[in-house]
Amino acid sequence: MSGYLTALEGTEAGHQVALGLALLAAFLHALFGALQKGRHDPWLSRAAIDASYGIIAMPFALFVVPWPEPHMWPIFAGAFVIHVLYKLAQAMTYTRGAYTVVYPVVRGTGPLFAVIGAGLIFNEHFTVGQWAGVAVLLAGIYGLALYNLRTVTVARDTMVPALGFAVLTGLFVAAYTTYDAYGIRATADPFTFLAWFFFIDGIFMPLVTFRRWRALPSSEFVPLLRRGVIGAFVAYFSFGSIMLATRLDNVGEAAVLRETSTVFAALIGWLVLGEKVGPRRTALMALIAAGAVIVEMAG
Repeated sequence: MSGYLTALEGTEAGHQVALGLALLAAFLHALFGALQKGRHDPWLSRAAIDASYGIIAMPFALFVVPWPEPHMWPIFAGAFVIHVLYKLAQAMTYTRGAYTVVYPVVRGTGPLFAVIGAGLIFNEHFTVGQWAGVAVLLAGIYGLALYNLRTVTVARDTMVPALGFAVLTGLFVAAYTTYDAYGIRATADPFTFLAWFFFIDGIFMPLVTFRRWRALPSSEFVPLLRRGVIGAFVAYFSFGSIMLATRLDNVGEAAVLRETSTVFAALIGWLVLGEKVGPRRTALMALIAAGAVIVEMAG
């Protein structure tokens, strides 16, 4: 599998595979966010997910994939720090704001800075048409956030700090997207990076939430662990897909296509969380999708 993927790097077939992976990551990332925003404390939801994917990844990291080259350990350390900061900012966001308001802000902030970072680090450059697509996509995303802000009735008193944390979270999304793309390109086998990333990344949140686990009602323990295991497999395919997409093709394009997750998030919010979706929000979601299509077609 590793040999097949590495052979696709820089090819038209690789571009098409990366496109599919980015769209898969978009849907799964929206689902991943909703799993953290359900009835449980977002801190504990994230800890359950992290613990699950860390434990499941451990035997693959230790016994299945090739061991990381020596130069990879500082890269893993950097990824660990960036993802810790991202998770803290994300938890602060979700505990303060309605999911359909803060999620678009997070996802709208991320791709803009990821595209800029990809230009600086990987020397990738968007065409004028692609930048126009980014503008259309961001107009749809931020328009959706503003519309939701006007209509949402929950967590109004904490909305301003929630939006501030959402922007901060978006900056960390851009940081980890760019940095992880660098990391997965730095090792010979992409699955070495993925296995060790999930193994190492699963350590922090279970430790930092230890006291919250002690206060959890016993009746909620099993449902939360079940959510953690489900979230772990969603994370594997979501984060794994976008990381592989950034190895096969341009980081900036993959980052932008992933932000169609806002459309999926709105649908999940409507179908699962009971949040309303009207014609105006539908039009804004269509604008987001149109922006992603423009970025792809103008490339």
